[in-house]
Amino acid sequence: MLSYQHIYHAGNLADVQKHMLLAHVLDYLTQKDKPLSYIETHAGRGLYDLGSDEALKTGEAASGIALLEPHLRKDHPYRQRLAEVRARFGAAAYPGSPLIAALTLRDTDSQHLSELHPQEYEALRQSLHDFPVYFRKEDGFQRALSLTPPMPRRGLLLCDPAYEVKTDYETIPHHFAAIARKWNVGILMLWYPILTSGAHQEMLETLVANHPDHLRHEVRFPPVREGHRMIGSGMFIVNPPYGTEAAIAEIDQLFRKLR
Repeated sequence: MLSYQHIYHAGNLADVQKHMLLAHVLDYLTQKDKPLSYIETHAGRGLYDLGSDEALKTGEAASGIALLEPHLRKDHPYRQRLAEVRARFGAAAYPGSPLIAALTLRDTDSQHLSELHPQEYEALRQSLHDFPVYFRKEDGFQRALSLTPPMPRRGLLLCDPAYEVKTDYETIPHHFAAIARKWNVGILMLWYPILTSGAHQEMLETLVANHPDHLRHEVRFPPVREGHRMIGSGMFIVNPPYGTEAAIAEIDQLFRKLR
């Protein structure tokens, strides 16, 4: 049963970490005059209204993007995407990763988005209908396996599951390994929550064993409300491109503003 809807959490601190890193990698890739492929396994709806009842109910954006954006350098690609989205969709608009990618990619690039949740899928199609995107209401891992190795072979895969299925922690490393075998030059990025239960630990141990040359980044932050189990978020990256470590250092410096 798929029930997760990211609108309740859009713009939170985990989004800031994930989207800053994604925007950097995409910006780096598009600086070269070579086409690329972008694949996303769990796309969500792509565009969020931070003034909606759902977003205001949790208030996570207020302690996330609203708190940290003033400290972002003006020419950071993430800040540029935020400005573009607000100019296009309104002051309360916030981009999910598919829209950040769509605004960065060029005509020569390809973008493949998968989303299983029926309502989120329809909202995704509506949000990005002006962009040259391939949409599929299909299991994202199966779609990624069918696409890889993509043409062009240069590119990036983002995996951002909701982890609402408990077996995700067991199955994701196997999916990642299978995709990496088929697409050994692809940049593979996985977001994961850091929970009080430590549910992510065994998954990470398997990922590290499968991909010894990975890059891993984590940020910690207080629970957004009493009883909330997420106390941080992480990104696991296979084949990180040049400059990723510097981008991570910039994220760390930004998150120090929370202390």
